[in-house]
Amino acid sequence: MITHLGVALPSYRITQSEAALRISELLALEATDTRKMRFLYRATGIAHRYSVLDNFSATSPYPFFSPVSKDNPFPSTAERMAIYKKEALPLAQKAIFNSFSEAERISILPQITHLITVSCTGMYAPGLDIELQQSLGLSPHVQRSCINFMGCYAAFNALKLADAIVKSNEKAMVLVVDIELCTLHLQNSMLEDHVRSNAIFADGAAAMLIQKNGQEGLAIENFCCDILPQAMQDMAWHIGNEGFEMRLSSYVPELLNQNLEASVDKMLAIMQTKRAYIDVFAIHPGGKKILEAVEESLQLKPAQNEASYHVWKNYGNMSSVTVLFVWHRLWQQWKNQSEPKTVFSMAFGPGITLETALLRYVC
Repeated sequence: MITHLGVALPSYRITQSEAALRISELLALEATDTRKMRFLYRATGIAHRYSVLDNFSATSPYPFFSPVSKDNPFPSTAERMAIYKKEALPLAQKAIFNSFSEAERISILPQITHLITVSCTGMYAPGLDIELQQSLGLSPHVQRSCINFMGCYAAFNALKLADAIVKSNEKAMVLVVDIELCTLHLQNSMLEDHVRSNAIFADGAAAMLIQKNGQEGLAIENFCCDILPQAMQDMAWHIGNEGFEMRLSSYVPELLNQNLEASVDKMLAIMQTKRAYIDVFAIHPGGKKILEAVEESLQLKPAQNEASYHVWKNYGNMSSVTVLFVWHRLWQQWKNQSEPKTVFSMAFGPGITLETALLRYVC
């Protein structure tokens, strides 16, 4: 059961109109192409996003928006990973602190038996897991696991692992920390995939505590996954010389629209449940068109998908962290209610892989 869940954002917020202008300046676009870029960013449906980069400012200490030249090239992957190493720990700590009251931090953190970190936007070793163990004062015997580079559905894999741990040891207390710094992988390119990813990705972090029992939270009912092999190359993630490069085909919404209903029904049958029993859908907002395709395919009412649209509009796509923001919003909405809620949650990632979880809010 997820008994605690907190989220965190970097200090720097940028509106989509500001981001479009900064990208246009970076790419040295003419006036006509700048107008097209601003239209594209506005059409995403995102109002603003957050970044560890200084508000996408030209005065940022990071070299992303300096004029690119032979003497001042665009940041290499190594330079981006150096920024990740500097920025990941404080944002991860913020998410953890937002998950617990001060009194709970004092009482709960020393009892943590397992630590799982999640990220697909940065890696180093000794890594974030050891830094968190030391900075939080966790036991040196805490068992650590790292889930890296699995894309937007990685939080589900972390939750599966945490659930298996608490089912095998009822005294286990598992802390999952998920952090994504997607804006570090900004691309200085007008390739369609790069333009699309530059327009939607953002930074954020989340943390959750999973234990056997609890009085309030999200009870974990079941998991299931599926894969659409015919779309293997339409959503992919590669390490390049200038950051990690996202392949996000414009055909993804159409592929989901054509295949999602049958896939979901198959997974629900494996879970031994029916769509009629689901109160709310918690869909990873990978894009506005993706959310619309999910709604159309599953014939959802707007209210059943409200939390996903809210997160998309206010934060953009934070990769694997994003769906945890959706869960957090639902949890906050339900805090004063006494009725349990059944949640079907889903995220899409490289493959195209569909990861799902059946959760039940109890209070």
